[in-house]
Amino acid sequence: MKRREFIKGSAIIGASVVVPEFLKAASGMMESEKGRKVYSIITANKTMVGTLPVLRAFAGDNNDYVSPYVFFDEFGPVHVNPKDKPLRVEAHPHAGIIPVTYFLAGSGHHRDSLNYDFQISKGDFMMFTSGRGAIHMEETGKKLYDDGGLYHGFQIWLNMPSKYKWIDPSTDVHRPEKMAEINAKDYTAKIVLGELFNAKSKIETLFPVFYFHIKMKAGCRLSIPTNPQHNAFAYLIKGKLEVEGRKSIAENQVVLYQRGASNIELFSSEGAELLLLGGQPHNEPVYAYGPFVMNTESEIEKCYRDYQSGRMGNPDVVNMIKK
Repeated sequence: MKRREFIKGSAIIGASVVVPEFLKAASGMMESEKGRKVYSIITANKTMVGTLPVLRAFAGDNNDYVSPYVFFDEFGPVHVNPKDKPLRVEAHPHAGIIPVTYFLAGSGHHRDSLNYDFQISKGDFMMFTSGRGAIHMEETGKKLYDDGGLYHGFQIWLNMPSKYKWIDPSTDVHRPEKMAEINAKDYTAKIVLGELFNAKSKIETLFPVFYFHIKMKAGCRLSIPTNPQHNAFAYLIKGKLEVEGRKSIAENQVVLYQRGASNIELFSSEGAELLLLGGQPHNEPVYAYGPFVMNTESEIEKCYRDYQSGRMGNPDVVNMIKK
């Protein structure tokens, strides 16, 4: 069994920090004393995971501002032709985190050492609660193989608090009907996790966290309330966005906010699609080695021994192509 390959190109690497571009024209932003201040703006970097092109916004850095999240990848958008060889990430382990996968377009195939084998489609949300450790394989799904089309979505890791890091692993796929939706005149919002304007997701989490997918029409202004003690950050998928301080945000940039105030103030002159995420920070030490995220170096060493000894499963079995 090839158990060492995942170490190459460790997942935990940084993203570039950029100086924000300030708007020169008159702003449409309406700010209040309750509005959060921007800490910094970062730009996602292009990289590859297996044969899949991704944009990596952060990976183990800026933990004081993104916890309980710890890693953020946008995969695609990439066009897949019918009968093309699947875009694939070979079997690899995780421990101490919950990789969550959300599809904007296309379909995916997940197989793991817990004997789960899923096809995941547009609008679905998968949670791979790795706990003490498990292995999974990811690739483009059967529908894309049969029909072709666009493959686009996000894999974002939730760091698990220390009290949950050694629980038994599990896998769950949540369909769109478990998520709440807001359809307003000038915006829509899907509440994947958490609660917004009394619309609440039915997906349960181990700790306070939110995950909103928002689409703003041209001229839309939004003031999103959050817990002032929780972290919050926004990622612009497409369009144009203006945030606190009349800062202009480009596509594939992340806005990190300071704590201490409630509202996330947003304005889009031409329309925008974004993710707004955050939650209660763990305020615990973070030790990361590739796909393992723990609280101490000795815990990382245990994860590595468990993987090498087969306690997390057999990657050859997970990788096996079914006839």
